[in-house]
Amino acid sequence: MGSLDSKERKRLEDAMASARAALEVHETWLKEKVVTVAKANFRIGAELFDQKLSFALQTPLTRLQVKERADAEFKRCRKEMYDVSKRIYLKQHPFTAFPEKPSEDYRQAIIRSGLEITYQDAPTRDGIVKAAEEQVAYANQFIKDNHIVTPATEPLEIILMPVFQRGVSFAYCDSPGPLDRGLKTYYAVSPIPEDWTDTQVKSFLREYNTWSMHDLSMHEAIPGHYLQLAHANKYPSTLRALLSSGTFIEGWAVYSERVMVDAGYLDGDDRMRLINLKWYLRGITNAMIDQAIHVDGMTEEEAMRLMIE
Repeated sequence: MGSLDSKERKRLEDAMASARAALEVHETWLKEKVVTVAKANFRIGAELFDQKLSFALQTPLTRLQVKERADAEFKRCRKEMYDVSKRIYLKQHPFTAFPEKPSEDYRQAIIRSGLEITYQDAPTRDGIVKAAEEQVAYANQFIKDNHIVTPATEPLEIILMPVFQRGVSFAYCDSPGPLDRGLKTYYAVSPIPEDWTDTQVKSFLREYNTWSMHDLSMHEAIPGHYLQLAHANKYPSTLRALLSSGTFIEGWAVYSERVMVDAGYLDGDDRMRLINLKWYLRGITNAMIDQAIHVDGMTEEEAMRLMIE
């Protein structure tokens, strides 16, 4: 608000006060009027889910076809994770003899071991933004050197995530709208809260390790959201940019991660591939869980087990 004159600032502060008061009234209404009489099941059921899915994906694929594809891709991805984890494990334990027909528990143990080895490489507590800056620069040079996609020329700035945005995700891309020109894209990264204990920090950086940060930088910035939206806002038309597909935008970012890894990103390190597969597996399970909860009656315990194990 530093660039506003006193009259504009007063208008803004008055609007903020009105919005705050309205939100408090709305919250009270939800708690005292709506929640106390709410009796319906939160699951929307097959008929509504199928309509919602059709509108969301803009595809003739049915719910069952999506489920069949997700189930098949889940099995393929898990097998690849096992194969990659074996290679990672062998570097630390070179004389290991793997069984020809491993049980599911054995495969899970090897995948977990491969991930645990990968988690050991993490940024410092206060080095997250610097790491993101270095990773974006590396990714941008990689797409140039390997002729993967035309780099974007629009300005990109890596920032600390604003306080009001924290607590939902580790990072996000905030791109200009399709009618904006010459404005920055912000790649926002969440800092670690100052009041966190060492145990909390260790757990957080174990998940958002160096390899995961690379994957996120590819997804959110280059060649993911930042690059794709920068090009989409210029080509082929303003109307196309205004009527963009959220499914395509997210699909591009996930697809571009795999393109980079397949092209030998970070010298083809198996740890990068394993983490990429882990993030991809999350996308697959999202498709499975959506309909399992709303149509098939999946319980919270079943959902948590699928996501964790």
